[in-house]
Amino acid sequence: MANYTPPPSTSTVDIKPAGASKVIGISSIAALGGFLFGYDSAVVNGTVDAIRDKFGMSDGLLGFVVASTLIGAMLGAWFAGSLADRYGRVRTMLIAAIMFCAASIGAAFAFGVWDLVLWRVVGGVGVGMASVIAPAYIAEIAPAHVRGRLGSLQQLAIVTGIFAALLFDYYAAKAAGGAANPSWFGLEAWRWMFLSMIVPSVLYAVLAMTIPESPRYLVAKRREDEAARVLGRIQGLDASQQSSMVANIRETLNLQHRQSFRDLFVGGKLLPIVWVGILVSVFQQFVGINVIFYYSSMLWRSVGFTEDHALQLTVLTSIINIVVTIVAIMLVDRIGRKPLLLIGSIGMAITLGIMAYCFSQATGSGDTLALPGNVGTLALVAANLFVIFFGVSWGPVTWVLLGEMFPNQIRAVALSLAAAAQWLANFLITISFPSLAAAGLQFAYGLYAFFALLSALFVIYMVKETKGKELEQM
Repeated sequence: MANYTPPPSTSTVDIKPAGASKVIGISSIAALGGFLFGYDSAVVNGTVDAIRDKFGMSDGLLGFVVASTLIGAMLGAWFAGSLADRYGRVRTMLIAAIMFCAASIGAAFAFGVWDLVLWRVVGGVGVGMASVIAPAYIAEIAPAHVRGRLGSLQQLAIVTGIFAALLFDYYAAKAAGGAANPSWFGLEAWRWMFLSMIVPSVLYAVLAMTIPESPRYLVAKRREDEAARVLGRIQGLDASQQSSMVANIRETLNLQHRQSFRDLFVGGKLLPIVWVGILVSVFQQFVGINVIFYYSSMLWRSVGFTEDHALQLTVLTSIINIVVTIVAIMLVDRIGRKPLLLIGSIGMAITLGIMAYCFSQATGSGDTLALPGNVGTLALVAANLFVIFFGVSWGPVTWVLLGEMFPNQIRAVALSLAAAAQWLANFLITISFPSLAAAGLQFAYGLYAFFALLSALFVIYMVKETKGKELEQM
C-alpha cells in the first residue's frame, strides 16, 4: 500500500484572462453530466402515480422502484474513480452517456416492475459515474481563484436538469390529459417522460468528445508535454507557467502507483479527510432534499392540489432551485465554502421544523390527508424556503468540496467512496419516505430537521475552508 503524505506547499501561478472563456466552456460541457444526473433523478416524479397504477404497486414497492436508480448510482460512483484513473476522465464521461441513453430506452418500454427496476439501475450507474467525474474533472482543470464557481456549475447543471425533466413531465402529462393516458404514437405519457432523456444523453456524448483530458490525469500517465499544452490552452499559461504547474502536479502524484481504495487507509484506519468527505455527502442527503424532487407532485396532491397544479408547483420549486444556485455560484469564491454550509444548515433546520409542525396539524392520511386553514400555505412556503437554503449552500458547495478537498494522490478514489456514500444515503432517504409518510409526515420532516441541525455542528467542528487554495496544497 502506498502511504499518503501531505504534499509540500506550492506557489500559485497567475491565470491569464485569455483562458477564462475556454475553461468556462470546458467546465460547462463536463457539467452536462450533472444535467443528466438531475434529469434522470427527477423525471420519475411525473411518472410516480401512473407507474403505481400501471403495475399495481404498494407504497413500499413504489419507494423501491423510485430508489432503485440509487442502487446503480452507488455502483457507478464506486467504480468511476478507478475507471477515470485507468481510461481517463473524458472516456468515463462517454461511458456514462451510453448508460443514460440505454436506460432511457429500456425504462420507456418497460413491461413490468422488475424490468423497470433493471433499467432504473442501469441509468443509476450513469448517474453515479457522472456524480464523480464531473466535479473531479472541473476541479482538475479550473484555476484556484474561480474553482468554486466552476465547481458549482455541477449543481447548476443538476438543478437545471431537474427543471427540464419536471417541465417535460408537466407538458407531457398535460398534453395527454394525465401521465397514464396515451400520447404520441399511442405510448403512455409516462413512457415519453423516460424516453426524453435520449436527447441530452446524445448531446453529452458528442460534446464530451470535444474537450481535453485532465492535465492531472495526463501527468499521472507521464504525458507531461500534452498536460502542459492543455494547461496553456484552458488557463492561458505561458511556457514557464506551464512547466511550473506540471512540476507542482508531479510532486503531489505517486507516478509509480495506481490509485486504489487501499490508499485511503493508513494503519488500517480510514484517513480523516476521507471521513469528512463521506459525512459531507451523507448530510447533503439526510436533510431530505430529494424527497422534495422525487415525491413533490405526490406530496402536493395529497394536500388538495390536482395533478396539473401539483406538477406546476414542482416546476416552480425547481426554478427557485436554479436561481439560488446561481446566487451560490456568485458567493462561493467570495465568502467561502464553510460560511455557506453553516447558513444553509441553520436555515434548513428551521424550515424543516416548520414543515414538521404543519403536517402535525394534518387530518386524515394518504389520499384523504388535508391541512387546515392557512397551514397548507405555510407548508408550501416553508418547503420552498428549505429549497432556497439548500440551493445556496449544501447543493453546490458539497460538489465543490468533494472535487477539491482530497489530495491529488487519492482524489479520484476518495471522491468515488464519498459519492457512493452519498448515493447510499439518498437511497435510504428515498426508500424510507413512503413508509414514513404513511406514519405521518411530521415524523419524516422532524427527522430531516434533526439531521440539518447535526450538519451545522459538523460544519463548525470538522469542515475546513478550501477557498483560494491550489489542489496541490490540499
